[in-house]
Amino acid sequence: MNRYSMAALAIAVTLGVATLSMPAGSRAANAGPYSSNLPVQGAMPGFDGAVTWLNSAPLTPAQLRGKVVLVDFWTYSCINCIRTVPYVRAWADKYRGQGLAVVGVHTPEFKFEEDLTNVSAAVARFQINFPVAVDSHHRIWQAWGNRAWPAWYLVDANGKIRYRQLGEGGYDKLERAIQSLLAEARGGPVDTTLVAPPMPAEQLAPDLRQLDSAETYVGYSRATNFRSPERVRSGVPHDYSVGALALNQWGLSGRWTVNAESAVAAQAGSGVTHQFSARDLHLVMGAGAPGRRARIKVTIDGRAPGADHGADIDADGNGLVTDTRLYQLIRQSGTVRQRRVEIRFLDSGADVYAFTFG
Repeated sequence: MNRYSMAALAIAVTLGVATLSMPAGSRAANAGPYSSNLPVQGAMPGFDGAVTWLNSAPLTPAQLRGKVVLVDFWTYSCINCIRTVPYVRAWADKYRGQGLAVVGVHTPEFKFEEDLTNVSAAVARFQINFPVAVDSHHRIWQAWGNRAWPAWYLVDANGKIRYRQLGEGGYDKLERAIQSLLAEARGGPVDTTLVAPPMPAEQLAPDLRQLDSAETYVGYSRATNFRSPERVRSGVPHDYSVGALALNQWGLSGRWTVNAESAVAAQAGSGVTHQFSARDLHLVMGAGAPGRRARIKVTIDGRAPGADHGADIDADGNGLVTDTRLYQLIRQSGTVRQRRVEIRFLDSGADVYAFTFG
C-alpha cells in the first residue's frame, strides 16, 4: 500500500480537465449547456463493510442519489492525508448547500488506526464534521479498488464515478471537477472561485524544493536505512547504539523491542536518531497504552531546537506523547539544511512507528 505525496504530482486519473460546458459530441453524460466532459468510469460501489459511521447514520448509494459525492479515502496518521484535511473540510462547507456530499472513508495502515477511540479522537482533532465510514477491515477500500492514501473519487448525481485523483496536491483540479459536476446536476452555474483554507502546523504544504528525505518506517517489516551496528532482534528487548549517520540513515540507542510495525522503548532514556534534510520532521508514535504518557526530549545537532521546534515540542525540546498519532517535532525556521535529530524517551513503553517529512 502507498502513501502518495505531492512529489507524486497528484495523479489525476481522468480524461481531460473538467469544464462547465463542452461541444455536444464531447459530453460524457447528460446533454445540456452545463454538462461536464468528465467521463463515466463505473458505478459507485457504496460503503458496505464499514464497522461503524461517525457524524452520520450509515449511507447508501440510493440515499446519496441526486447529490454529487466526494469520497475521501484517508487514514489519520498519514501526513499526506493530514495536509489535505483543510481542503476537504472547506469543500464540504462551501458546496454543501449546492448539492455536494462529502463522505470520508477511514481505512487504516497501522493496527492502532483500527481503534475506534483513536479514529474518533482524530475526527475531533481535525474538526471533521462530514460523515466518515470506518473501514477497519479494508472492505470499502477493496470494493472501490483503491490503492493509495489519500485518494478521492467524485460521483455524479446519477451514482456514476466521473473523476479519480490520488495524492495530495492538485486541489484546483479536484475543485474544478466538483464545480463541473455540481453545475451539471443543477443545470446552472455554481460559484467558480477556489477555496484557500488556512494551513496550520503539520497541515502546511511541504516545501518540495528542499525535501530530500522520505517516509521511514521503524518496524522491522518495512524498515529501511537502519544503521545501528547491532543486528535487529525481532520481538525481544535488545540494546542498540548510534554512531555516525549519512543522510536518511537512522538508528536506535538504549534498549528497544523492535516489532513488525513499531519499536517500543524498553527502558527510560532510550532514543531514536535520524539524519534528515527537510523543512519539517514528524514522528508517528504513542505512549504504549491508553491513559499513559511518555515525556520526550528532542535535540537537533546535539542542541535544543530553539526556533526550529515543531508544534508538538517547545523551544527546549520538551514534549509529551499521549495519543498514538503523528507529532510534529521539527520545523526549520531558516535555511533548510541537513540535520541530525534525536528523540530521547524519558519514560519507557512508548511506541515509534514512522518518520515523515515536509
